[in-house]
Amino acid sequence: METTVHEIADGIYRLSTFVSDVPPQGLRFNQYLIDADEPLLFHTGPRALFPLVSAAVARVMPVERLRRVAFGHFESDECGSMNLFLGAAPDAVISHTAMGCAVSINDLADRPPEPLEPDAVVDLGGKRVRSIHTPHVPHAWDAHVLYEETTGTLLCGDLFTQVGTGPALVHDDDIVTPALEAEDLYGFGSLAPATAATIRGLAALAPRTLALMHGPAFAGDCVAALHALADGYAGRVAAASLDSVVVG
Repeated sequence: METTVHEIADGIYRLSTFVSDVPPQGLRFNQYLIDADEPLLFHTGPRALFPLVSAAVARVMPVERLRRVAFGHFESDECGSMNLFLGAAPDAVISHTAMGCAVSINDLADRPPEPLEPDAVVDLGGKRVRSIHTPHVPHAWDAHVLYEETTGTLLCGDLFTQVGTGPALVHDDDIVTPALEAEDLYGFGSLAPATAATIRGLAALAPRTLALMHGPAFAGDCVAALHALADGYAGRVAAASLDSVVVG
C-alpha cells in the first residue's frame, strides 16, 4: 500500500490509501490536511495506517506542527490513530463535537479534547473551519462535518462513500450513483426522517469542493450532488417506512 498526496483546494491536501482487500472492490481511506498557521488533520486513519499517513503529512509539513486533529465521528478509520498523532504532535488537540467528547473522547484520548458546539468556528490562521453537527448522518450520534470557509471545501466524511479506486479529484463525474450503490451494498447510512433534510442543509452552504473520505474529492456542481444524494436517501427512507407498514 502507499498513501498519495494531492492538493485538492488551496492549502488543503488529500492523503489517500487504497486498501484492496476490503470487499468487493477495495476502498480508499482519505484524510485531509489543512495547512494553516495552526494546521488541522481531518481523520487519522486506523492505527495500522499511521506510518503511511504520518509520512504523507510529513511530505507537506512536519507532523509536529499539527495543532488540531478532527474527524467526522468516533470510529476506527476516522480516529484510530488519534493518540499516535497526539504523541507525534505535542501541541495538538482533538477537536470534536461536545457529544462525542462527552461519550468517548474524554475517556479515550491521551489529552483533554476541545469540544465543539454546533456551528462553532475555529480560526486556524489563514483558514477557518465551521463544525456543522449532523447527528446520525450518515451515522453515529456524534457525527459532524467541517466546512472550510475560505476555500468553500466541505469535509464531508462518509457522505458519498464509493468503492474501488480512481483519481484524486474529479469535476464532471457522477458521484451520487456510486454513493447510493455503496449505501445499498453496505447499509451504513441512517435511514431516518431527518437524513435528507440534514444533507440539504449542507447544500445550502453552496460548497465548491466536496472532500470525500472514501472516494475522490469533487469540484463539480456540489449543490446539485448534495440534493441528489438527499433525494436518494429520502427515497430509501420512504421505501423502508412503506415496508414497515406492509410487514406490520
